[in-house]
Amino acid sequence: MDLTALAPDYVRAIAPYQPGKPIGELAREMGLAEASIVKLASNENPLGLPPKARAALEAAVADLARYPDGNGFALKDRIAERFAVGHDTIVLGNGSNDILELVARTFLQAGDSAVYSEYAFAVYPLAIQSVGGQRIEVKAREYGHDLDAMLAAIRPDTKLVFVANPNNPTGTLLKPGALLEFLEQVPERVLVVLDEAYTEYLPSEVASDSIGWLTRFPNLIVSRTFSKAYGLAGLRVGFALAHREVAGLVNRLRQPFNVNSLAQAAAAAALDDMDFLARSVALNRQGMAQLTGAFQRLGLPYIPSWGNFVTFHVADAKALNAHLLRNGVIVRPLAPYNMPNSLRVSIGLPEENARFIEVLEAALG
Repeated sequence: MDLTALAPDYVRAIAPYQPGKPIGELAREMGLAEASIVKLASNENPLGLPPKARAALEAAVADLARYPDGNGFALKDRIAERFAVGHDTIVLGNGSNDILELVARTFLQAGDSAVYSEYAFAVYPLAIQSVGGQRIEVKAREYGHDLDAMLAAIRPDTKLVFVANPNNPTGTLLKPGALLEFLEQVPERVLVVLDEAYTEYLPSEVASDSIGWLTRFPNLIVSRTFSKAYGLAGLRVGFALAHREVAGLVNRLRQPFNVNSLAQAAAAAALDDMDFLARSVALNRQGMAQLTGAFQRLGLPYIPSWGNFVTFHVADAKALNAHLLRNGVIVRPLAPYNMPNSLRVSIGLPEENARFIEVLEAALG
């Protein structure tokens, strides 16, 4: 008997998510020393853990024999204080991926549709398909969201629209005015999931007042993460802010211990470490100039980015990626995003960026 036949057709049809290659795996494949490898594939914070988060982790270790706080009170308290929201508007997730999947499980059933953009985060179609939803992928405009086309794509059976701002993997940004106009036109019966995983990197003059919009748009869900600018990718913790009725429904499906004790403690402390956040943003700005300057000098086209990564285009991305790997540099191929001639490189420490540029120049030369 083919046991895979026990699963629904839409589950069997899912193409698994492809994460960035781990350092240990490349070391084994290529016979390289792990210390010599530069990983610039997963948009991680090159500064590592915030000092206050590290101290909180050390203090929390003593209680690991106990279950986590299933309601995440202390972390919710810090989020509520920082963003001036109520506890009942917060959903905690095992990373923001968990948030996206929880929202899909809560509001979609087989046959319902959800809208997302071409070249947007791969988890959106995965979350939709995992519950038997119908995926509506809207063609991108200049590698970013075409909000007019996405609005036109909404059908009577549409329940969700996913919007990434800044977008991953292309780094494009929607203007606050355009996004606000879009929200004003989306039917109230359709929930808009605004994924802001990279919002901390934005200058204030281009950032959207998304959390302020929550009181005006009950159908808005804002998703955030501690995996990027806050440096906690390995702990997997994210959160969503939404209307209390929407958050209440999502929390009914949330596993009570989906965010572990260490993650809760570190995230709460990271919110207080504003010095670390400022250093992370400054380092990112410098690294962005370092990488884009090299692309300009080498004549490589790239997509101007508002995140902590840059997507660039080459004639043979597969061959270039193989060359980079052989030389201990990990970037992200974008063939799974239907961008076969593009690679995404995360911004690292200055010396990591320099190593990438050195290997890139040698390959092109």
